[in-house]
Amino acid sequence: MAPKFIALEYLALAAIWGSSFLFMRLGGAEFGFIATAGVRVVIGALVLMPVLWFSGQSDSLRRNAVPVLFIGMLNSALPFVLFAYAVTSISTGLSGILNATVPLFGAIIAWVWLKDRPGSARIAGLVIGFAGVVLLAKDSASFKPGGSGWAVLACLLASMCYSLAANFTKRQLGQVHPMALAAGSQLGASLALALPTWWFWPTHNPGAGPWLALLVLGVVCSGLAYILYFRLITHLGPSKAMTVTFLVPVFAILYGTVFLGEKLTPWMLLCGTVVVLGTSLAAGVLRFRRESPVRGGG
Repeated sequence: MAPKFIALEYLALAAIWGSSFLFMRLGGAEFGFIATAGVRVVIGALVLMPVLWFSGQSDSLRRNAVPVLFIGMLNSALPFVLFAYAVTSISTGLSGILNATVPLFGAIIAWVWLKDRPGSARIAGLVIGFAGVVLLAKDSASFKPGGSGWAVLACLLASMCYSLAANFTKRQLGQVHPMALAAGSQLGASLALALPTWWFWPTHNPGAGPWLALLVLGVVCSGLAYILYFRLITHLGPSKAMTVTFLVPVFAILYGTVFLGEKLTPWMLLCGTVVVLGTSLAAGVLRFRRESPVRGGG
């Protein structure tokens, strides 16, 4: 694929995922966070399965059904529930900033699982990135009743799930067509969340606005976005594909400010910059001038 098309897909994915926090907030207000995630993945599956059929890649999913469905739980079901929960008590901008830690966890997973020993720049990045998270959480999180501490932890756990899924995809499912990965992952997430969604379905009938928000989440933020994401993993590898989360906070903050009236504090901006700097070093996007690239992993 031509580099300019990869760059356009990369930017489009960042813009789409940045909007997902806004739509989770709008939908979750009436659906609750579990039903929000459940409806999102069902819609995503309903959109993608026919596309998979007409693309002629159904056999690719059948041959790799078990690991692909597992990826759906790890890369969609769990993180969607966690982020939908988080945006009920913290801003969409803060959720987007915490989502930028995905490559940070990816570097640690690559070190521990894939034996990709980081160089000095990447180790410095891990330290800097987590320092930024700690400073951000210290100012934003409280575990007292009504506090946002659990929401911050939910975002970090969701980011870890994304990192695990990306590395697993590259290591075990590199031969699977991106369309099969996208559709199969949403099907797997739908199966995983079917019972919880039924159990926690709202007792009242949500209005048209929340339904529209979930429709956009399912069709665009899940269906279209995961086609783009798995294509990027195929063409760039998981480490580089995960760096799309560097741009997600920009769009999340923009949407939250324009549509929800959220405020970006100077402290959030400073800590967010530290997090992105650290993750850039940890993921190998930035390097010390005299340090040679570290081979392997990712």
